[in-house]
Amino acid sequence: MRTSATERPGFVWVAPALLFFGLFGLAPVLIVGYLSFTSWRGLGDPEWVGLANWAALPGDGQVRGGLVITMTLTALCWVTQTPLALAFGVWSAGPQRVRAVVSAVFFLPLLLSTAAIALVWKALLDPNFGIPAQVSEWLGLSHSNVLGHSSLALYAIVFIVLWQFLPFHMLLYQAAARQVPRSLYEAAELDGASGVQRFLRITVPQLRHTIIASSVLMLVGSMTYFETVLLLTAGGPGNATRILPLHMYNQGFVAFEMGYASAIAVLLVILGTGLSLLVVRATGYSRMTSQREGM
Repeated sequence: MRTSATERPGFVWVAPALLFFGLFGLAPVLIVGYLSFTSWRGLGDPEWVGLANWAALPGDGQVRGGLVITMTLTALCWVTQTPLALAFGVWSAGPQRVRAVVSAVFFLPLLLSTAAIALVWKALLDPNFGIPAQVSEWLGLSHSNVLGHSSLALYAIVFIVLWQFLPFHMLLYQAAARQVPRSLYEAAELDGASGVQRFLRITVPQLRHTIIASSVLMLVGSMTYFETVLLLTAGGPGNATRILPLHMYNQGFVAFEMGYASAIAVLLVILGTGLSLLVVRATGYSRMTSQREGM
């Protein structure tokens, strides 16, 4: 008997995915959630302390400051990555041969690890021998220590994150742009629409699904840029780049307050989940049933 196109697959088909998610996704979150109600220094048995760790979060200035810096980093990453990824993704979806070559070169950062990228950029931004030291005199800058400047360090991290993850989101937009029916562009061209008008009135609305999905990945991913910040600035200068994940790391693996660090980790999970649900609800993404981009 043939099933309808809208009928969902049976449980047997999704059981492997559910098992994988349960073991490597849900189980660690539940364990960390339990540890957030305990006092544990990494050895021995965790000691149940109830809500003590959670009660200490509002009074921790590092948590409040780290939350502000984390939200600032999240907003800056979204504002910079989204328009550039959309523009470059649509451009790279064209049929010209040069675009394929440029795209292949542009995707190279995806092949590098986060640690390698952070170390390379730390060397490039070295105040004595790096790029700032070479151009500061030409540009009339008073200093060349970008990562050591409290007002510039966060923007340097935003730029490095943009350089690293822009190709990934560009690839999403490239794939989606190639699914937009060419007949829409041909009809608009016959009506005299310019290239900018076709982009704003056809391409952008047709890619709304991808824009939302990419935005969710950016917002959630920006809360996990731990290695980049640790290797570049270690939260400095001062606390200018001390994001919440870095504070969690310091509490867990420097101060060995695993229970308190687990509470911060659960807080990050709650924030990431809340942001994702907010985007999905606000944009109506959950009500989109089409299996084809833009339709």
